Amino acid sequence: MIKKIIVSSCLLFSLAIFAQEGTSSAYSYYGIGDIKFKGSIENRSMGGISVFPDSIHINIQNPAHLASLKLTGFALGGTYANTKSKTETQEAKARRTSLDYMVIAVPVGKVGIGFGLIPYSSVGYKIQKNIYDINTSVNPYDTTRVQYSKYSGTGGVNKVFMGFGYRLTKKINIGADIQYNFGTIETTNLRYQIFPLLQYGSRENNVSDLRGVNIDLGITYQTKVKSKHSFFSSLSFTPQAELTISNTRNIEIVQLLSTSAISVIERQNIPVLDTKIKLPAKISFGSGFGEVKKWLLGGEISFINNSVMSNRFNDIQGATFENSIRYSLGGFFIPNYNSYSNYYKKIVYRGGLRYENTGLVIQNKSITDFAATVGLGMPLSGTFTNINIGLEIGKRGTKYYNLVEENYINLSVGLSLSDKWFVKRKFD
Repeated sequence: MIKKIIVSSCLLFSLAIFAQEGTSSAYSYYGIGDIKFKGSIENRSMGGISVFPDSIHINIQNPAHLASLKLTGFALGGTYANTKSKTETQEAKARRTSLDYMVIAVPVGKVGIGFGLIPYSSVGYKIQKNIYDINTSVNPYDTTRVQYSKYSGTGGVNKVFMGFGYRLTKKINIGADIQYNFGTIETTNLRYQIFPLLQYGSRENNVSDLRGVNIDLGITYQTKVKSKHSFFSSLSFTPQAELTISNTRNIEIVQLLSTSAISVIERQNIPVLDTKIKLPAKISFGSGFGEVKKWLLGGEISFINNSVMSNRFNDIQGATFENSIRYSLGGFFIPNYNSYSNYYKKIVYRGGLRYENTGLVIQNKSITDFAATVGLGMPLSGTFTNINIGLEIGKRGTKYYNLVEENYINLSVGLSLSDKWFVKRKFD
C-alpha cells in the first residue's frame, strides 16, 4: 500500500508540474479566483452529489462519510481542462492540467480520520485589449493601434485539512473537519500608448498573500426501505470564515522592445492596504435512493452566501457578488460488482447534471454554469483499488453584453487505493 501511494503521487505530481495555473477563466480576475469543486472524481462524475456513503471510496465533501470507511484509503486526482472562450467578436482556446486533491483516510473503530491537500480557488487569465484609431481623412480602412493593454494573473488558494467522522448509531454518522487556507495571487496590468512622442508604457504588479482557517460540519442518515433498497440523506454546513490578505503593489515604467519583450526602465513601490475577505457560509442538503452495490440515484441542493464576498483590492471595479444556489442530480450503476467472468459488469458507470448560479454579477448579469458529467470506476483485479475517469462538458457565462462565454471539456483521472492496515498477526 505504501509503495502504491508513493508511485501514484509521483505520477500525478508529474502531470501537475506542467500547470502553474489551475484555470484559464477570465472570471478568475474577480474575488479570489475560481472556486474549485471540493470533492473526488467519483462525486464529480455524478454531477457533484455527495449523499452516498462508501466503505472504500473517500468522500471529502461531507466529513461524516469518513465514519463509513472500512478500509484505509488513499485517493488523488487530476484534471486536464480544455476551454474555448468567446465574445461576440473574438475566440480563444486554452488548456490546463491541475492536481485536484490528495487525501488519506483511516478507519479506527467507529471513527474515521482523514487528512489531505485540496485547492480552494484558482486564478489564471491572460486578456489583451487593443484600441485602434481610424484615419478616415486618408483611408477609411486604414487603422492604427494607439493603445495596447494586457492583463494576466496566476495563483490561488489551497487548503490542508483534517477531518473526523463518528458512527453515532447504525443509521447516523456525524463529522467535522478543520481547514487551513493559504496561497498567493499575482496579477499584472500592462498599458502601452503608441504615439510618435510617447516612448514608454506602464505596468502594475500586485501580489496578495492569503491566510485563514475555516471548518465544515456534517451529518448523514441511511436506512433500509425494503430488503434490497435503501434511503440516504446528508446535510453539511460551512460557517462563514475570513481570509487575511497581505497586499503589495509596484508600478513600473516599461519599454516594449521590437522582440515583444518588456524592458523595465524604473520601478516604484506603492503602499496599499492589507485587506480581509470573507469566505461565504454554505449549506448543502441531499437525498438518494437505490440498491447498495447495484444502483443509486440522488439529488443535492446547495445555498451559498456569496453576497459577503469582495475583491482583493478596493479599486477593482465592474463586479459584485450575490447569494447563489447549485442543483446537482446524479447516480451510478454496477451491472454485477461480484462478477468473475465479465470485467465490464464490475465497472461502475456514473452520470449526472449540475446547474449553478456562481454568485458573480458583471454588468448586472449573473454568471451561470451548467455541465453534464459521465464517469467510469474501473476496479483492478484482486484488489479494492480503482481507477476513476470522469468527463465534464459544460458552459459558463454568455458571449453577449460584452461578457465572455466559456465552453469547457474537463477530463479527470484519479486513483482510489484501499487496503486494511493495522492487522495483528496471528502467526509469526
